[in-house]
Amino acid sequence: MKPRICLIEDDIFMGTPLVERLEMDGYACDWFQTGRAAMQALRTAAYQLAISDIHLPDIAGDTLFKELLADGLPLPPFLFITGFGAIDQAVNLLKLGAEDYMTKPFDIGQLMAKIEALCLRRLPQTQENHLGISAIMRTIELLLPKLAASRSPVLITGETGVGKEEVARRLHRVADPAGKAPFIAVNCGAIPENLLESELFGHEKGAFTGAVRARSGVFEQADGGTLFLDEIGEMPPSMQVKLLRAIQERAVLPVGGNRQKPVDIRLVCATHRDLKAMVENNEFREDLYYRIHVIHLPVPPLRERREDILWLAERFLAELDGKSEKPFTISARAADALVNYPWPGNIRQLRHCLERASVLAPGACFETESIFGADGELARAAAGPPERQPLEGYLQACERDYIRRVLEECGGRIMETANMLGISRKNLWQKMRKLEIRAGDVEEGNHG
Repeated sequence: MKPRICLIEDDIFMGTPLVERLEMDGYACDWFQTGRAAMQALRTAAYQLAISDIHLPDIAGDTLFKELLADGLPLPPFLFITGFGAIDQAVNLLKLGAEDYMTKPFDIGQLMAKIEALCLRRLPQTQENHLGISAIMRTIELLLPKLAASRSPVLITGETGVGKEEVARRLHRVADPAGKAPFIAVNCGAIPENLLESELFGHEKGAFTGAVRARSGVFEQADGGTLFLDEIGEMPPSMQVKLLRAIQERAVLPVGGNRQKPVDIRLVCATHRDLKAMVENNEFREDLYYRIHVIHLPVPPLRERREDILWLAERFLAELDGKSEKPFTISARAADALVNYPWPGNIRQLRHCLERASVLAPGACFETESIFGADGELARAAAGPPERQPLEGYLQACERDYIRRVLEECGGRIMETANMLGISRKNLWQKMRKLEIRAGDVEEGNHG
């Protein structure tokens, strides 16, 4: 998936060629000529980068940036473009959190280099707690303050490894920004059935063999905070009715006890299973299903929100950097493989692959083989299945390869490449756009 850029520029003589260059270099670009239109887009869509002029016809660029910051939403890196006379204004924007600025007139090659670096930037500390940059994860984040104001049960569904617990923890942090309330997580499928009641509700001294002292269950431990019951679909039927009673009465009866203890918790449940189908198959109580299904948050798999893949990868690399003397990076080829791989294990699998690469990779820059392994199923899946393509596609591939090789021989110089190919400079640009040849693919030379 192409990195998407939000361009905010009212000058058509600057905006038009910049959009053309961005698209030819492999970026998707939404161009806005007013600050208000761009602000609406930035509030609802996910971008990897925003490029904005400071002087706009309706509002100033710094006003735009300040209003977006006040929204509290995760923002893409901001690169401001300004005239020499407004450098002080640009510097103030850097202090507020903008990534960088460039003064007019600027070299297009330097601008493209900055854009590429910012699109693959390290995740800033201020964004570490966000859920992602995809539209669906931003939508979930927007819902969390509303959910935090309520104590209604929340059910988070999604495949294994999509980050359901992270959503639950994020909801808890929104509800308790001071960090004083407890967050207790328990996996219902990881506790033996004969111990589950004690784990949930606690027990009194002498309640069973080995109960040498009274112990509070997770309901009591989470009192005043959030209780996260992961894999609720694995809860045995014998416990479902007791759980329903505890939720309804907001009180628990410890094993061996004769007096209920009131609890005030925010209940968040999660599962990778289809609870509705389980109800129809008499595997899950219908009354419990509707009791925990008050608010439903479905988290899509990673393959359906590919914008988040590199964002998450950079976040994990930043964590791994803290355990190593060298900063880790991902090559362009490996980044393409990450985005194209289906990730059946979702975020958990992505993290494990990068952790393995941090141990086994020969250098600090991870290649595809380091992440997926030189052999085996992962490497084949990352490379994709062999395909047979029509003749037209094959001829386009040959033309693309030949133009790239001539570009490299000419050091990226467009005019020299066009002369060697026997076509005009304009014709070469058109072919590069059609064949999706990025000028940045060549290593050196003047691309102008």
